[in-house]
Amino acid sequence: MTAVDFDESPPPEPSAVPGGAGLTTGVLARRLGVSPMTLRSWDRRYGIGPTARTEGGHRRWTAADVATVEEMCRLTATGIPPADAARSARTAAPAPPPTTETAPAPAGRSRAAGALPLGDVRLECRGLARAAVRLDAPALEEQLTAAVERYGVVVAWQEVMVPTLHAVGRRWASSEDQYVEVEHLLAWHVSTVLRRSAPPAVPVPSPTAGCVLLACAPGEQHTLPLEALHAALGREGLPVRMLGAAVPVEALDAAVRRLGPVAVFLWAQESVRAAPALARQVAGQRWGMKGARRGPAVLLGGPGWGRSQPAGVLRPAGLAQAVEALRALCGAG
Repeated sequence: MTAVDFDESPPPEPSAVPGGAGLTTGVLARRLGVSPMTLRSWDRRYGIGPTARTEGGHRRWTAADVATVEEMCRLTATGIPPADAARSARTAAPAPPPTTETAPAPAGRSRAAGALPLGDVRLECRGLARAAVRLDAPALEEQLTAAVERYGVVVAWQEVMVPTLHAVGRRWASSEDQYVEVEHLLAWHVSTVLRRSAPPAVPVPSPTAGCVLLACAPGEQHTLPLEALHAALGREGLPVRMLGAAVPVEALDAAVRRLGPVAVFLWAQESVRAAPALARQVAGQRWGMKGARRGPAVLLGGPGWGRSQPAGVLRPAGLAQAVEALRALCGAG
């Protein structure tokens, strides 16, 4: 159970500001990459809150309030407990303004990463990284959902989710297994939002049309890319069936025979999981009446395949290319 400190001094009495001055909690939350619930909790527990009111009585965050809560975000992102971070943030001097010698990042991009090495990415990645490091689940849900709603599954996956996941992975690899909890929480909420973004399963329109079958290679546990593809195909209105992680060879064979898919997409994150013989076996399956027998197209995804791609199978370069290829195959089918 999380301890609650009772020795915090109450927040100062709000002072009056003109009607348009200061920021609302919602606007500030979006700017900082936190949830409004987190800001209200910090206000209630630690006195890190808005200190001004409009003439109509609405609370607003002044520039000094914003500087304090930005320091609070910075400290908690480094792992400092919120109560300790609040004490430091309330007494910290405002950060100096940036010098004119520093070139601003392109519009819509950010080179600042908080505690994670993000590089040149969309601004949404910065807020997502901050929320992940703080283990702020409500903010993760809110920001991931907003990214999908704003950009669609493909762009949200490629330009928001993947860069943040990679940054967490790099920090994990370079910090002797720290940040494991950050990676697990972020991956869980990415999966949750992707599944929520997928519409209900679409029935196969006719016995001869077939569906798209998604599966990880035997032993492969990395499913997030397949979940992104599943959501994107669902939004295209294509019939898709997901088998998920570590599908045994016998189970994949049985599913192909029963479903008669127009295409099978196999994912392998690690080279030890890539099985060219399995891809050839799936591509060689045939069904239907004599003279009209057909088989599935096979598409390979993931870095595990490397140069082991069998002849006659497709290798999309990314999620957008995979969706385009599968859309064309379903149309032809």
